[in-house]
Formats: sequence, C-alpha cells, structure tokens
Amino acid sequence: MSLIGETQGAAPADLIKEGTDAGFAKDVVEASRETPVIVDFWATWCGPCKTLGPALERAVLAAKGKVKLVKIDIDKNPVYAGQLRVQSIPTVYAFVDGRPVDGFMGAVPESQVKEFVGKLAAMGGGAGAVDQTAELLAMAKESLELGDTGGAAQAYAQVLQADPENLTAIGGLARCYLAGGDAERAAEVAGMAPADAKNADLESVRAALALAKTAPAETTEFERRLAANPADHAARLELAKALAGHGDFQGAVDQLLTIIEQDRDWNDGEARKQLLIVFEAAGFASEAARQGRKRLSSILFS
Repeated sequence: MSLIGETQGAAPADLIKEGTDAGFAKDVVEASRETPVIVDFWATWCGPCKTLGPALERAVLAAKGKVKLVKIDIDKNPVYAGQLRVQSIPTVYAFVDGRPVDGFMGAVPESQVKEFVGKLAAMGGGAGAVDQTAELLAMAKESLELGDTGGAAQAYAQVLQADPENLTAIGGLARCYLAGGDAERAAEVAGMAPADAKNADLESVRAALALAKTAPAETTEFERRLAANPADHAARLELAKALAGHGDFQGAVDQLLTIIEQDRDWNDGEARKQLLIVFEAAGFASEAARQGRKRLSSILFS
C-alpha cells in the first residue's frame, strides 16, 4: 500500500518515489548530499511492509520536504539490498551526505517512525555535525572490525555525547564491551535504548548477550563426546552454543555447518535455526556470517 498515488498534490515526484537499482546512485546517494533520504526495502508479499510503508510516507510528507523517501522492492531490485546486507524486511536505512547513518528492521510503531523521521529531518543535508557523526560511526565500525575496541569505543562514545539516543552508537559501544569480555557492562549500555528499539547493530548485540547468558560454561564434556563419536550432533550443538557464548562465532559457525553437512534436517532443523541466531549475534555483515552464508548455500544447493 502506498500514499504516492493518493497524495499527488502534496507529494512532489522526487519526495516519495519507487526506487530501482539503476537509479540508486542518483535517487539515494547523490540526493542525500542535499536532503536526507530514507530507503525502505520491502516486497509485495511482506505483511509488515504494508503497515510500515504508509507510516513512513505519512511521516515524510509531514516533514514538508526536509526528508525524502525511496521505496525499493527487493524482488525486482536485489543488488543494493544485497550490498547493504538486508537480511529481513522491512529494513529501513537513512542516508545523509551519501552514506547510511542510521536504520532499523521490522515494522515499528508509528510513534517511533515519526521520531526517526523527525530526527533525520533535523539533521539536514550536508551539515557539518551530520557529516562528523557519519565519519565517527564509520571510523568506529572499521576500528571494531580491526580489533581496536578501545578506538571504536572512544568514537562511539563521542557520537553519544552529541546524540545520546543514537541506536547505532549504543549498539556499537555495547559490542565493544562484549568483545572485551565485559558482558555486564555491555548489557548496561544496550539497556540505554528503548526495549522496542529496532536497529541492526543493537539487535545483533542483544542476540550476542542472549547467547552469552545461556551458553554452557565448559566445553570439555562435549569435546570428549565428539572425540568418541563425531556423529553426536547433540554434543556438537552444545559445543557450538558454548563457543558462540564466549564470542567465538566462527568456531560456532563451523560446528553448526558440520551438523548440517552430515544431516541438514537433524532434530527438525535445529542446527540451521541456531546458525541464524549466531549470524545475528556476530553481525550479519561480519566475516563469520558472510562466509557462513556462502558455505550454507553450498551445502543446501549442492
């Protein structure tokens, strides 16, 4: 459902539009250098999309030209959805000055949609403060990927000083504490965000915290059982949970893929279900998740 056809008088053609992969650079990247652009990744078969889409359009129209909206059907235009690691829909990204600066997944309440659009409208396009925030978030993400948790934490903290409600920075800072082995502090930081807040970085760290909370403390027993019987899938599953809970996502992925290779439907597909949880906890854009998805596809479609 779309308001585009219902509000031709109120919505200029370039304010709310159906986007394509071919037009992404112009309609999103370049346009966001002048005015913030929201990208709504959706599909015709997606129920929650039918609720979120109109809410986004109403909020964008209410912003009176301070924000633009580009709606992209991922079935017809899969390229940029893939590049931005869209794993579920609806997924929303906010672009400012040519780069994504915020986003969320799922159909959130309309009040949260209005808040999201309002905050983006207040940024404006090409503003120095917005550019600095985007640069800090990019720098923090790169530092975290390189293992420099101290540098990443400092950059995320700097963003939060200016914008205490920035969900990406909250999720990132919590991830820094988690990577440092301080799950308690990571949970405290993640708790700074509303319980119903939707953000890819925040959802990822919450999943990682949930794994850490329920993971077995020791792996010796599972390793002993596997040494005696490599086909003991129950022991391998518990070993994977323990590894993921202690932050070894790659090790957990390897163990779960081994189960799927040997018996993809074991225990009603439990290994695959756990694998998706580990992907989310590691971060869908992480190396463990990227390589894991490739190997999973190879197994399932070989």
